[in-house]
Amino acid sequence: MRTRVVAISLLLAGAVLAATGQTAIYKNPLGSGPDVVAAGHVVFNRTCTACHGVDGGEGERAPALVGERRFFRLSEAAIFDTIKNGIPGTAMPALGLQDDDIWRIVVFIRAMRASASDTDVSGNVDHGKAIFAGKGGCLQCHMLDGKGGTIGPDLSNIGAQLTLQRLRDSLTRESPIPPGYHPVTVVTRKGDTIKGVAKNEDSFSIQILDFQNRLHLYDTSELREIVHGTDSLMPHHYDKTLTPDELQDLVAMLAHQVTVKVHVKEQGEGEVGR
Repeated sequence: MRTRVVAISLLLAGAVLAATGQTAIYKNPLGSGPDVVAAGHVVFNRTCTACHGVDGGEGERAPALVGERRFFRLSEAAIFDTIKNGIPGTAMPALGLQDDDIWRIVVFIRAMRASASDTDVSGNVDHGKAIFAGKGGCLQCHMLDGKGGTIGPDLSNIGAQLTLQRLRDSLTRESPIPPGYHPVTVVTRKGDTIKGVAKNEDSFSIQILDFQNRLHLYDTSELREIVHGTDSLMPHHYDKTLTPDELQDLVAMLAHQVTVKVHVKEQGEGEVGR
């Protein structure tokens, strides 16, 4: 009798899971160390880039797997389930990989999505600070721990705000100009020229922060000319002006800059799918 009750209970539990679309919660047996991330990187680029892009970027037939999308599978278990079983009704198939290789891909994807501060980044942090203040010229425009310029964003919490890939890209690739940092040059009716970034602007006035960290507010009627720059003031060629070791140390230092941890979504929080 006891055996029959247990069997019936198991059948009912399976029926409930089937009815609610839930599956077993998978557990990662490999951990999430740098070696697992590196192995996952290799497996991903070997098996997933026919649809998704290299290194988790956007591909010809499938979206990027990094960034912010409402339909992302977020947790390790949900990503594992997607790779192992596919997504019914979509072009995402079950890949037929060994479980350990699936876990390696999962860990790689999670590492690409994690903030830089949650990633194991090699490099000399102290030397990175010296590069930031010296050869890199970053301190002239950016503030760090209450010191530096204000013409660029404060970077005191940048390690918690960006993924490692976005952090590296910000130093080596041109990117869209964030609001409040568009370069502008104005000439007053008196003939004075002010260069800086437009902090606020409307049809009647403009507020400019100049390169000496001074704030100017003008009515447009006071100005003879307003010229908006199209290129970001942020250099994007540090991979050419710094040595590979210097760039790595700068990235490592920025990855360690955390004042407030950014909330990381948990299993099922805002998550679509299994």
